[in-house]
Amino acid sequence: MTYLLYGAAALAEIAGCFSVWAWWKLDKSALWLAPGLISLLAFAWLLALVDTDAAGRAYAAYGGIYIAASLGWLWLVEGVRPDRWDLAGAMLCVAGASVILLAPRGA
Repeated sequence: MTYLLYGAAALAEIAGCFSVWAWWKLDKSALWLAPGLISLLAFAWLLALVDTDAAGRAYAAYGGIYIAASLGWLWLVEGVRPDRWDLAGAMLCVAGASVILLAPRGA
């Protein structure tokens, strides 16, 4: 379930940030900022749903998932296919996030 929350949070964060990018860099209407703000609020809410005892650990593990999701966005939305180095880096990041998420923790 945590990976699903992270995936949804990543999509919300990337979409929210892209709305600012589109307005600022692509000269889109300022109206793009309204759904972007809603998306960023959804991102924060979804990340807060992660079942962990420390926010910093949730954020650290999320970072790896965010990187992989960003490459998905690069390909699906921006039309730029990730290369083998992008994919290798993303796999390393997801592996690192998994270590953080799945490590046995003592009481």
